[in-house]
Formats: sequence, structure tokens, C-alpha cells
Amino acid sequence: MTRPWKTIQWLRVALGALAVWIPASSQTLQPQAPQQTDWRHIGNTALDAGLAGIASGPVARVWYSDDGGTLSIRTRTGKTFSTEDFETWQALPGARTPDPVNAAVDRSPEPAAGAALQIRQAQRGRLYAAGRFVYRSEDGGVNWSNLTESRGESILGEGVNDVAVSPVEPDDVTVAASTGVWRSTDGGLTWASLNAGLPNLAFSRILATPSGVHGVRIAQGTSAFEWAPGERTAWRETVDADFAAELDRNARLSKAFNAAISTSAQSGDTLYAGFADGRIASSTDAGATWKVPFRLPGAGRIERIVIDPLDSRVALATLGSPASDQPAQTHGIHIERTMNGGVFWDDLTANLPDVPARGVAFERSSGAIYVSNDAGVYWTRGDLINLGPATQWASAGAGLPEGVPVVDVRLDAGGNQLYAGLLGLGVYSTTAPHRRTSPRVVSAADYSSRAIAPGSVLTVFGSEVRTAVAGGVTAPVLASSELRSEIQIPFDAHGSTLTLAVESGSGGTLRFPLPLESVSPAIFVDRDGTPMLLDSDSGALLDSTTPAHAGSHLQILSTGLGRVSPEWPAGTKAPTDNPPAVVANVHAFVGGQEAGVTKAILAPGYVGLYLVEIQLPSVVNYGPTELVISIDGKESNRVRLYVEP
Repeated sequence: MTRPWKTIQWLRVALGALAVWIPASSQTLQPQAPQQTDWRHIGNTALDAGLAGIASGPVARVWYSDDGGTLSIRTRTGKTFSTEDFETWQALPGARTPDPVNAAVDRSPEPAAGAALQIRQAQRGRLYAAGRFVYRSEDGGVNWSNLTESRGESILGEGVNDVAVSPVEPDDVTVAASTGVWRSTDGGLTWASLNAGLPNLAFSRILATPSGVHGVRIAQGTSAFEWAPGERTAWRETVDADFAAELDRNARLSKAFNAAISTSAQSGDTLYAGFADGRIASSTDAGATWKVPFRLPGAGRIERIVIDPLDSRVALATLGSPASDQPAQTHGIHIERTMNGGVFWDDLTANLPDVPARGVAFERSSGAIYVSNDAGVYWTRGDLINLGPATQWASAGAGLPEGVPVVDVRLDAGGNQLYAGLLGLGVYSTTAPHRRTSPRVVSAADYSSRAIAPGSVLTVFGSEVRTAVAGGVTAPVLASSELRSEIQIPFDAHGSTLTLAVESGSGGTLRFPLPLESVSPAIFVDRDGTPMLLDSDSGALLDSTTPAHAGSHLQILSTGLGRVSPEWPAGTKAPTDNPPAVVANVHAFVGGQEAGVTKAILAPGYVGLYLVEIQLPSVVNYGPTELVISIDGKESNRVRLYVEP
């Protein structure tokens, strides 16, 4: 027998993941100083690239201590780490990297590698070499055995930068590769990854934010990786069509212009090309003809271009360091704006730190602009509709690890969540700071702007709500902070529209006209898109490491399911015994196949939350699949469910 009250402890954990309430502070129309944020780490720093184990970012050097008890590495970005247990890494700021000692041999295992081939001497005349593959020789380099080749590919990924041998054990060898750190204790016959827990996720872009069954996507080199909803192990290699198209476009444009194109962006027939020397070219006919490339004096490498999806004449570009042949500037240019399709670009740098800028994101309606750079994350509110002067920037990085370059920044589709990519550490998210002066009401389940329904729980981003009135009736305020507040719509709400009036913490009244429907189902997800699902019998949270099983019962935390029977007052905990049942007929589908709904009730002991229990079909496709609930033809958000036999 399934027992919904087993969810109570799990709901406490789930709700804690949905919101972190921050003490209130004063609001300003124009950002001038750092503001409170609620940054949360998404995923980890490990990559699953189909190699011999978990990978990470490029590592340049590796060496053992004199007694062989400590292993140290230097990453491609210059950071040094060491480990004594070959599991836990400790940072070594300012540590000296010893000079490599390359052994001389008469015969190289990779003649084409030349001086790039690293060869190390071990005890008893053994040699190890690192190039495209890792090699071992027992006769001073006359003959070599390839230790990492399989079907023409390396099991450690392409490119080994360094190799080190323990001074006390010739079978203990470690390599530094483009994919991280790998160790063998049997002379290279088998390899183990040392990358778990190593903060070396060297990536360049955030390609996408969570949406439905898809999670956060990032780019490392020319590959895309995803932290899928419910993932608990590693970023997994995936295909990102837009990213692949951009790489192909950059290559084609570099050839066409006979110059290095560092970035590009396209919307319809409008195309922008950013040059490594600071020029930007634009075309309105998909590249058939081009305007004369524009360049501000002293502009450096174009790092990123983002186009306004509503008006392709509007775009922002970030810039890195000026080219070496340019005269030194008192303050470099780090962000430019065009409002006429690239005919002219104006400088928005203002008080940004004079360090290379990387990512850029903006919201047209509010004028919010975000920039990531080597000093952190910054934002301002500018005019993206009418030409205006540069505005002052404020830090949005309070709460992020200090001193870590931020390689990219991105807003979610609704402009409610801000995502930042930190070099080596991965992706973080927070409530977008500009919501403090541009509040928005969304579904508390998935932050979408779907219609509301009687009993729905809503999130008000950017406002501390003291009181709320929905359609002339008091709406209970369930939680409130400066960053966001949660409100429940009364169960007796009626009509096709409803005006939500809230008294904000600053004393003003905000009014939001909202579409109202009898039902508007939505499944709760957290910031990385993980749905709030659990096994009915064990109470375990379902994810990639704890999948559901065919024929089992699972429970879905949701909102927007409408009226219940017997009637229940909003803002009041549902009873543990005989909780009110949903009046509407709820359906559920797993991988397109209907699953039986055994219960649809208010979550026992909680306010405004619905609990839908379903039984999975006995025969269902295994692996990741889609789950959706439906009422009267209105579907919820689609979420990812992992299923095993």
C-alpha cells in the first residue's frame, strides 16, 4: 500500500531547494553597489566524455614528491593542486612547478611529435612517453608499447601533455592530459581517473539553461555537455545544434574574410561576425553582402555577440584585451551596443573593471544587462529601445567564490534566473537582481508564465510581499523575502482574468493582471530542472542514481490542479488524514504511454501543494523518458524521469 504521508520529510528537503530567503535590504532604481544574491551551485566539475573514467579540464603538468607520497598538478589555467590520497585535491596557491627532465632516446614512439613528446625515466631502465598516446619502453626506447590506444583512439582523450613516474615505484605512473589527470599503478595496463572532485571544469560557454526535460548545457572546446535534470554523477557529452552551427559559421566566415573570426551570432537573415582584432561586421541578407566592418579605437578581441530576439538591429558585444599592436588605453572597451544593425557601435563600458569581458545577457523589456568578466558578474539597467548614455554597473557576484574568473553569464527564458559559469568550478544560478525593480509573477512550480488556477502557488520575483489580494479576496502569503515571495490563489477564485494586487516591502502596491483557468497543471522542478518526484513506498527522491521501476508507484509534487473536495481554505495546511481530493480528472503520461493515476490530493501537512500518485506501466521504455500530467487537455511542463526494469 502506498503512503503519501511518507513524503513529508522529503517535501521539507524539496521546498528548501526551491527557495533561499534572504534578509531584506533597500531597493534602488539604478544599481550602484553590490546586492544580496542567492547563488546556488549546479552540478559538479566532472565530465563524462566516454573515456576510461570521469574527465575534467586540461592539465599541463604533473609531478610526484621525492618520496612518492604526494602528487601535484598544474592546470592549463595556471592553478596548482596536490593530493596525498589520490582522491582529495588541495589548492597550492603560488606553488613552484619543477622543470621537467626529458630523457633522451634514439627512437621516438611518435616521430612527428618532436620536442612536444614528453619522455620520463623510471627505475630499472624503463621509460614512459606522452604524446597523442601514452607509451612504455623496457629497453631504453628501442621498442615502445602503446598503453592507451583502442581502435585508433586514446582511452584518455586526445593529447597527453605530461607524464610522471613515482620515484619509488616504476609501475606507478600519472599523466596530465587535455581531459584531466589519469593514474596507473600497473605500469599503464589499466588507468583510473583522478578527476572526481578536482575543480578544473575548464569551459567557455553556457549554451542553454534548464527547460523541460533538458538541463544546463555548457561548451568545452568544440564539445557540448549537459547536466540533465536529475543527474547526480557528471556532465554528459551531448549534441547542441546551435553551438555546432556557430562553430561551422565561424570557420566559414574566417575563410571568407581571410581573418580570424572569434565569435558570431545570427537571427534570421541578420548576421554579426566578431573579429579577433576587434572589428565587427554585419549583414542583413544572411552574409550575401556585408556592411563595412566597424571598430572603436583600441577595441580588443570580440568575445561574444548576443542579438535581441525581438529586433535583430539591436545587439551587444563583449571585448577582451586590446590587440598587442594597439596603443595602451587608460581604460579598455569591454562592451559595445548597436541599435542600427551594426552600422555604429557605442561603448557601454562605463565603470566596469578594466579586465577582459566574456559573456553578456540582457532583457529588452527591463533594460537589464549582465556581463561576466575575469573580476566577476556585473549588471546595469540601460535603454535597449532608445539610444542613451552608458549607465553605471554594479556587482552581482556577492556570494560567489571570490577571485574566480566568470567565463559566461545567461538569463533563463523568463529573465527570472541568472546563470554564471565560473572557470574550474562550473555553473551557479541566482534570482536575477534586476527583478527587484521589475517584479514578475510566475508559477512557483517551473517559473513559467502559464495561466493561474484556483489554489495555484505563485512566485513573485523581485518583491518582498507583505499582503496580497487576488480578485478582491485576500490571498495568503506563504513566504516572503527581498528576492522573491510565494502566494496562494484562493480556491474559490473565478472568472477568466484575475488582478493580483500586492503590497511590497517598500510600501507601494503592485498590480498584475493574470489569466485565470479552472486548471493549469505544473510539476515542481528545482533550478537545474530536477523534478520533485519520489518513490511512493520508500520515499526516495527519484533521479539518475535512484530511478523508478516499471510497475512501481511514484508521487509527483505539483500545483495548479484546481478545486478540491471537500472545499479547503487557501493558506491552510492540508490534513494528514483524508486530505481533500482534486475534483478534476488527472491523467499522467510516461514516454507517451498513459500511466494510471491512483491519487490526486492536497499534500498532507502542507499548504497549496498537490500530490499526484501514479503507477508506472509494467512495460515502459527504460532510461530517461518524459513525464507529463494533463487535465482537460491542459498539459503540465514535461519533466525527465529515469526508469529501470
